[in-house]
Amino acid sequence: MEKTFPPLADETRPAVDTVAAAYYLNRRPQTLRGWACLNSGPIKPLNIGGRLAWPVADLKRLLGLEVQP
Repeated sequence: MEKTFPPLADETRPAVDTVAAAYYLNRRPQTLRGWACLNSGPIKPLNIGGRLAWPVADLKRLLGLEVQP
């Protein structure tokens, strides 16, 4: 069963998990995990309790969407 995600412009959470971030960036989750591990990606995740959380504001900025203050 595939997960469905709201449009990034409608996302209200401050951060999303790796699977959601990968969906929005059109990448595989493992690519984002590699970015986090090597500190080599275009955005940096937060580490919350040993899990990665990708800031929605950074995702929107990277994709050229207007970020609400």
